[in-house]
Amino acid sequence: MPAVRGEGMRGKSKEAEIKRINKELANIRNKFKGDKTLDGYQKKKYVCKLLFIFLLGHDIDFGHMEAVNLLSSNKYSEKQIGFLFISVLMNANSDLMKLIIQSIKNDLNSRNPIHVNLALQCIANIGSREMAESFGNEIPRLLVTGDTIDVVKQSAALCLLRLYREMPDLTPSNEFTSRIIHLLNDQHMGVVTAAVSLINSLVNRNPDEYKGCISSAVSRLSRIVTSSYTDLQDYTYYFVPAPWLSVKLLRLLQNYPPPEDVGVRGRLNECLETILNKAQEPLKSKKVQHSNAKNAILFEAISLIIHMDNEPNLLVRACNQLGQFLQHRETNLRYLALESMCLLATSEFSHEAVKKHQDTVINALKTERDVSVRQRAVDLLYAMCDKTNAEEIVAEMLSYLETADYSIREEMVLKVAILAEKYASDYSWYVDVILNLIRIAGDYVSEEVWYRVIQIVINREDVQGYAAKTVFEALQAPACHENMVKVAGYILGEFGNLIAGDQRSSPSIQFKLLNSKYHLCSVATRSLLLTTYIKFINLFPEIKDEIQTVLKNHTNIRSADAEIQQRTVEYLQLSQIASSEVLATVLEEMPPFPERESSILASLKKKKPGMTSDKIKRSNYAASAGASANLSSDLLGLNATTTTNSTGVKPVENVIEKGAQVSQSLNVECVDHFAILPKLVVQFVINNVPHKFDLQIPITVNKFFEPTSMNSEQFFQRWKNLNNPGQESQKIFKSNYPIDCESNKSKLVGFGFQLLENVDPNPENFVCAAIFHSRKVQVGCLLRLEPNKQAQVCTC
Repeated sequence: MPAVRGEGMRGKSKEAEIKRINKELANIRNKFKGDKTLDGYQKKKYVCKLLFIFLLGHDIDFGHMEAVNLLSSNKYSEKQIGFLFISVLMNANSDLMKLIIQSIKNDLNSRNPIHVNLALQCIANIGSREMAESFGNEIPRLLVTGDTIDVVKQSAALCLLRLYREMPDLTPSNEFTSRIIHLLNDQHMGVVTAAVSLINSLVNRNPDEYKGCISSAVSRLSRIVTSSYTDLQDYTYYFVPAPWLSVKLLRLLQNYPPPEDVGVRGRLNECLETILNKAQEPLKSKKVQHSNAKNAILFEAISLIIHMDNEPNLLVRACNQLGQFLQHRETNLRYLALESMCLLATSEFSHEAVKKHQDTVINALKTERDVSVRQRAVDLLYAMCDKTNAEEIVAEMLSYLETADYSIREEMVLKVAILAEKYASDYSWYVDVILNLIRIAGDYVSEEVWYRVIQIVINREDVQGYAAKTVFEALQAPACHENMVKVAGYILGEFGNLIAGDQRSSPSIQFKLLNSKYHLCSVATRSLLLTTYIKFINLFPEIKDEIQTVLKNHTNIRSADAEIQQRTVEYLQLSQIASSEVLATVLEEMPPFPERESSILASLKKKKPGMTSDKIKRSNYAASAGASANLSSDLLGLNATTTTNSTGVKPVENVIEKGAQVSQSLNVECVDHFAILPKLVVQFVINNVPHKFDLQIPITVNKFFEPTSMNSEQFFQRWKNLNNPGQESQKIFKSNYPIDCESNKSKLVGFGFQLLENVDPNPENFVCAAIFHSRKVQVGCLLRLEPNKQAQVCTC
């Protein structure tokens, strides 16, 4: 005989368990469908089994009606199983929901409080919108009715809270407002705790309607924490009276400004002082539950003090109390102390008191093992920083950044950049800080950071020469981050002439130093450097030939990247045909940026809920005809948008104001194959004189190629099938440049082809495939390029 009842039914394997469950389900199904009428006990037993099987992870597709029938039983155990089954298994969209709602209504109107309580619990567990609409008016009435017992009131408050969260428009009628607030004075612990939770949610939507709860909450809090009262002393948890209720009351008061009534405000301040005083008392128990309850109230009281921000004495006392926790052995307390002190640092009354703990916070930053605590230490250093300690804090944060966790580096970089800009009395120090940031954590320096340093250098003449000298020196490091190259390229392009008098930083040396980094950089950085080169031609005509040689290099002028190629061709033509006067006008020095909120601060605000970001002012560093789409295009002068999913040009306004710029996007779809570039006709009238320009759009047929892959057998089979007239074309041409395999590969990929490896027996040959898409037809394109390096001839 098994030692434990039911032990013999346990499956020894998963298959045995499933077999046993299927057998039981078949038995239950037969019982429900049988001719013999089941009594309440049997229904309860089988429904309970179905519920257990469902909780084991198996689907249940019958028994719902039997569970609904149990709701009408007068026996508690049967009704309880019925409600439990419905709460767990019933779908909110079930066809039986109307029957369930009717049964719940009957129980809500019952004189048996146990039945009423079961119904309320079921409503809360289901918590659907339909439940909210059906019982939204009945539950508040049940909550405030005088003859409702305490346990039912508690369930009604929690049930209403659940429905309100599901359906926020479900606000109790105004006639119930004062009576719901009055529940804060109830003598039953469960009722008042549930009422506080409900009111706290209702206040978020209708603060003015429930403003009367302030005095009731302060009065109840005073009766709990002040020693002269014995309110709820029976609900003491490890020597702390009603800690959860105290925390909820303190949190409720944070929804409102400090009380206007002098008496209420004085009573609240007395409560807060009492809580701070009790925090100084020795612990009455060594158990962690006692300290947890005590500290929970303390931290919530400090949050309320910070929220009120009108009592200097309380704020300073709170800061001193938190300071004692900074070196506490408990990690959670140190974390909470740092977090609360971040808020205290923003108050004018307690900022100086927070600064006294600067050394302790810096030590925590260096020695804490928990990364989340170090994160809070960084936040606190950022919050306590001002003009008197900015340089020291920034230096410590830079020092820590070298070994900081990767998860907090990006935010640290933003904060250091903001502090350096905000408290810089000498902007050469600011430039040094940002360049150090790039050197230490270049991968985490966002675009906003290096854009901002460029803007500040452009706006302040006193730092331009120093910035040019500093970035030139930074470029000479053996390992130079790409962001450093961007900053150096931009600043030297604008102010390189300020250091050109020194032989160590002559124009030729500046250019060669920048160009030595060119091949290591991304396309965006290369685009910026090309703009710097054309700026150099304007600043230093003596190195014009040297720069033009670089621009004529086939890796630029024949680059597979359209942006690099376009810039190279345009800048080369500009340097060749434009006079020095025209060149000086086109490439004149950047005008100062308008003063506005730092884009770095906007980026930091994005990480915090409720904050909004601001866009950085666009730049005209390179000639651009429209407003830029992002920060990168601001500095690079990019304004191109290309898609291939529709045809047409969005019309512009009939009148364009003087000095205004209009951005136009072209959406192009290929109708059929073409050889002539499409034209864009621009017509406008100036001073009653009509003008018309025919512009060729640089869109060739390969823009509509989609790369496709295939194996060797498929390729040559399709190649052999191309035997009809017009399906094949062959051309033999001489190469103008030395044949470079890697360059040819990038160009073929740039044309839109898929490079097929290991298809041609000759590894020197290139085999490609693509699909040409047009509105009429899709056509496959196959290509074989056979280069002859010795003869410098290619067959295509």
